[in-house]
Amino acid sequence: MKKVLIIEDNADVRENTADILELAGYKVATAENGKVGVAIAKQLLPDIIVCDIMMPELDGYEVLQDLNKNTKTASIPFIFLTAKTEKIDIRKGMNLGADDYLTKPFSENELLEAIECRLKKHDFLKKEYSQTIEGVSQFIEAASNYLDLDHLSRDYTPKKYNRREVIYMEGNTANSLYYIQNGAVKTYKTTEKGKEFVTGLSGAGHFVGQLSLLSDHGIYIESAAILEDADLYEIPKLDFITLLNSNKDVANKFVSLISCNLVDVQDQMVNVAYATVRQRVAKALLDIHNKGILMNKEDNGISIAREDFAGIIGTATETAIRMLTEFKDEGLITIGNARKIVLEDKEALKAIALFG
Repeated sequence: MKKVLIIEDNADVRENTADILELAGYKVATAENGKVGVAIAKQLLPDIIVCDIMMPELDGYEVLQDLNKNTKTASIPFIFLTAKTEKIDIRKGMNLGADDYLTKPFSENELLEAIECRLKKHDFLKKEYSQTIEGVSQFIEAASNYLDLDHLSRDYTPKKYNRREVIYMEGNTANSLYYIQNGAVKTYKTTEKGKEFVTGLSGAGHFVGQLSLLSDHGIYIESAAILEDADLYEIPKLDFITLLNSNKDVANKFVSLISCNLVDVQDQMVNVAYATVRQRVAKALLDIHNKGILMNKEDNGISIAREDFAGIIGTATETAIRMLTEFKDEGLITIGNARKIVLEDKEALKAIALFG
């Protein structure tokens, strides 16, 4: 049973509102002024608060400000109850973080609809979703229910991709977001001279293509290809764009869900721009090892084509090979069968990545 706290100094309004909510199945607590209301809110931790503005002790604005300072009460949905209808009062309340406004006199339906709407929104926003295809499916289903949409996909089927297969090409129309169930994917840009610059390595649990769908150009801003046989889920652009454009809160939560590896991409760009080749090689080896991408389970070696590794560190293939040979001679790595790279001294590599 959801708990509602009513803070209202007018006894008739307070009691009538409580009666309506109790008959609708809510557990109701009441407070006759703002000071008492704050105390009850901190003790009871209601699911939602309905609060008058003009009250003795503390007015509604002060109640909201006080509750916002407390981590346990700051996220409780808050509806103002007031006889004031001037826009300046409504704007002040919303700027303080109020979720809704009800102007007295209000009907029973207006009250119940406002509370139901805010509780529904709060339940949706506070729920956590895993960064898996199941989590995405659950999120889309919840968002569909929240937004009353019936055309979004709920179930997705994986598609198998083979090593070296291209998923999409830079400049093509961006039609889909991809989720990696297993395997490894590289995203890259091609220079005017035909060289590849790898913008990211992604493994199981990562998304690719989101930056392209977020851009205004409508095309893929980079290419993506399979480094290791993979199963990918394809999320249609229509679903992606609908979730972004339908509601700001839904959009923010969705972007947060699919942006798990974008920070890594930014870090790699900074690394290529400012670090030495030696630092970039060390950092790339550690990143690939730590992510578990392209790793051989038997010898814990990294299996990656030298041209792909060169694209990651932003150098010619010959330079990448020379640096790996130097690291081997220094005892930092060994190169085994099928040219797999095994990290032998991670602490030394970390020092090189940081200090050169």
